[in-house]
Amino acid sequence: MLNRVAVLSDIHGVLPALDAVLAEPEVSAADRIVLTGDITAGPQPTLVLDRLTSLGDRVVWISGNADRELVEYRRGRRDSIPDPIAPWAAEQLRRDHIDLLDRLPQSISLPVRGLGKVLFCHATPRNDEEVVLVDSRLDRWREVLSGVDTDIRAVVCGHTHMPFVRLVDGLLVINPGSIGMPYGRAGAHWALLGPGIELRSTTFDIEAAVLQVTQDSSYPEIAEWAHYFLHARASDADALEGFAPRDGRSHAP
Repeated sequence: MLNRVAVLSDIHGVLPALDAVLAEPEVSAADRIVLTGDITAGPQPTLVLDRLTSLGDRVVWISGNADRELVEYRRGRRDSIPDPIAPWAAEQLRRDHIDLLDRLPQSISLPVRGLGKVLFCHATPRNDEEVVLVDSRLDRWREVLSGVDTDIRAVVCGHTHMPFVRLVDGLLVINPGSIGMPYGRAGAHWALLGPGIELRSTTFDIEAAVLQVTQDSSYPEIAEWAHYFLHARASDADALEGFAPRDGRSHAP
């Protein structure tokens, strides 16, 4: 049984945001650091992977759709990726990075004190790119959680870059938000589990981070990318409007 688990999701290759969270005392003291996917598709992919692997067995890795896409691109299983920065990020990765990402599971369960057995995944337990939101219909939530084992007491997911906690038929659902590409509010968003649930936000010097990322990354559009995402220029309303059709609500009667 783990006393404290820090959940870091959607880092998207942003090292200063990651380092700010790793410096948090509760993260340093956590029994495990769980990464719920989309770790590398961003401006500093190799630096982020090397930083995380240096932490050893405390880190529990889960693949996200962006991590899968980078592997598929590098291994010739696809010739494009919708995210403009992703093909560039894929080309930066070393072979050992690709091998690591290719081995990652889609989900994992861990016992957490005060919460019971917790299932960690990227988007939903059954799919790494499905969309469910805090205000998705209950029948949509029931659909995507229908295969979850009965002994699971909570599900932690990422993917939509906005933090929330809600109940679905007594099952707790937690989204920690995004470390490197937050929507709605600047800062690095994460969660601390055990014995309760804390949605946390780490503040850091955004302008210094933009400068660091811009200097470190050779991505051609890096200045625009860093300013837009680190300042969270996409509001939560923008994100909800963009994601909403993908949770099936447009087909609701």
